[in-house]
Amino acid sequence: MPSPSAPAISPWQAFDGTRRSGRTRDLLSLGDFEAAARRVLPRPIFGYIAGAAEDNRALAGNRQAFDELALVPRVLRNVAQRDQGVTLFGTRYASPFGIAPMGITALSAYRGDVVLARAAAAAGIPAVQSGSSLIRLEEVMAAAPGTWFQAYLPGAPERIEALLQRVAAAGVQTLVVTVDIPVAGNRENNLRAGFSTPLRPSLRLAWDGLVRPRWLAGTLLRTLVRHGMPHFENSFAERGAPILSSRVQRDFSGRDHLDWGHIAQIRRQWRGALVVKGILSPHDAALARQHGVDGIVVSNHGGRQLDGAVAPLRVLPAIAEQAGSAMVVMLDGGISRGTDVAKALALGAQAVFAGRPFNYAAAVDGEAGVAAAIGLLRAEVDRNLALLGVCSCAELGPQHLVDRRTPWPLALQPAGSNHPL
Repeated sequence: MPSPSAPAISPWQAFDGTRRSGRTRDLLSLGDFEAAARRVLPRPIFGYIAGAAEDNRALAGNRQAFDELALVPRVLRNVAQRDQGVTLFGTRYASPFGIAPMGITALSAYRGDVVLARAAAAAGIPAVQSGSSLIRLEEVMAAAPGTWFQAYLPGAPERIEALLQRVAAAGVQTLVVTVDIPVAGNRENNLRAGFSTPLRPSLRLAWDGLVRPRWLAGTLLRTLVRHGMPHFENSFAERGAPILSSRVQRDFSGRDHLDWGHIAQIRRQWRGALVVKGILSPHDAALARQHGVDGIVVSNHGGRQLDGAVAPLRVLPAIAEQAGSAMVVMLDGGISRGTDVAKALALGAQAVFAGRPFNYAAAVDGEAGVAAAIGLLRAEVDRNLALLGVCSCAELGPQHLVDRRTPWPLALQPAGSNHPL
């Protein structure tokens, strides 16, 4: 399905003081949405989105990896005809970034999964619905055809087969299988914030709701009145447990026995594009290629699984080399600026995904908030292409990067240099 054309971008908008209207008027970067969402969301819900595992080393490492790279621009390159579009699995997208899968977004914004998918479709970028979402996949696909779906595999082969049949019947063309969650990460930060799965009503949650009336009336009560108690809708072929049920943990357990044989089973059954998400080792990238996977997402789950896991950006070049032309290589983790997008593309990614910033944007102003966030990131990418001296994403490469810890551009390292990213 062809994507809509990207709206015209004015590279001087941020310079001349032009502002949007509405709730996002004063939000000028993706980072601004986090502070705004903190004021809107109850602390447990905000903590769930922002939180990572244990000491947040993996989360911090994702940003550090980007910050250690500087950009090398070229000048006088005639960049008047810029196009940031990319083609993924036969579909042309207007920008090289998309919305990563995030669970339970319907608790941070009313009909959150629909909001994210519709905004992405309108902007011509990919969005991935999470398997741990609270809105039925079929409803999201009806609202935004072309949305990708991310699955957490059930433990039994027959349940995997049934889930894939449902996903195919819903019209999904791109299936993303997340493989880095054999067991749950140690998300003690969620507990400190007052969030748990199953969600347990508490005086703290009640008070936080009362002092944030926009979320209480606009998201929670509106959901309960119109749709009843939220359930995990897409973990299996059948409906999952309500979010308050003790069955939730049982529904999400029993994955530690999964192996590459299950990917082989999926590849035999699934006729659409198959993406494996959660790759950090070049060896696993090679295995994915051998199993006929169409694409991979280099990801450490946003720092929410193994604390201290390597930042995706650091292993991206080696993984891209293993993938070759056989697989589409994508990345998530730490994306907050157009310069981050450029750095990842220069190191071998064909697209990147961001999660938390778009979740915050949905919480701040629903679909309009997500559209505003997409527009900000798109304008940054366009501006950065021009300033780097290129007209397309495909022109970006290691020659545009310098490791801040060495004076040599990555493409001009001294002979024999083994300097890591």
